[in-house]
Amino acid sequence: MSAVLDLPLGGLGNIDLAELTERAGLLTRVDRKYVLPRSELVEVLADLDPGVRVLDIDGVRSSAYESVYFDTPELTSFLMAAHPRRRRFKIRTRTYVDSAQSYLEVKTRGGRGVTVKDRLPYGIDDRDTLTSEGRRYTDTVLDEAEIRGAEGQELVPTLTTRYLRTTLFVPESSSRATIDTGLSWTAAPTGAGPLGLDRPHLAIVETKSGSRPSAVDRILWAHGHRPASISKYGTGMAALRADLPGNKWAPVLRRFFR
Repeated sequence: MSAVLDLPLGGLGNIDLAELTERAGLLTRVDRKYVLPRSELVEVLADLDPGVRVLDIDGVRSSAYESVYFDTPELTSFLMAAHPRRRRFKIRTRTYVDSAQSYLEVKTRGGRGVTVKDRLPYGIDDRDTLTSEGRRYTDTVLDEAEIRGAEGQELVPTLTTRYLRTTLFVPESSSRATIDTGLSWTAAPTGAGPLGLDRPHLAIVETKSGSRPSAVDRILWAHGHRPASISKYGTGMAALRADLPGNKWAPVLRRFFR
């Protein structure tokens, strides 16, 4: 996967990871996601305020990501999202391929729709397994968040996603936005359908801010794009496996994945 991203961001300044974390390091936030063709993304980016800055790590502005998602054999995490439960969880390892760093992440959503992400440094060679330490950490986070459904059950890898990510810092709201391209999904073998899916012509833009929309949201709205119900895990599983429910993501699945 190439780390070169052909997006018109050359006129924007850089921000390093330390400053981005200090100024927009929200782990509790409201996420708004948008799915759009790469061709339409160019027009959106052209309207960004010149003060918006791009995350730069050692001269690289787009980084390769890999995420491995874990679920119970009955796909409890997936089904909590597919049949929307106000309180639900998601478990994954996230690997920053360029820097060879991995984390175990547990995302929980409470009654008010706010996402909380807890993370633990993780061995890169263990990224497709849940170690005993990782399982203890996962159980602790879920227990403290009062999220039920995984206790006493095996957690196994079910889906791997890969993509390139560019991160923007939005000074107006001290928030961030991400742009994911080069999107691909690979499901664990089940015999229920195709195992891999690539969507090079798509982009997923995600704004991560407090309760108020950011300037990036308003630009997207001005260009006719509205938040979409999409989850890299949930939508990917539903797209790859015809035996799974996908009604929650039906508009996105029809337009972009089928």
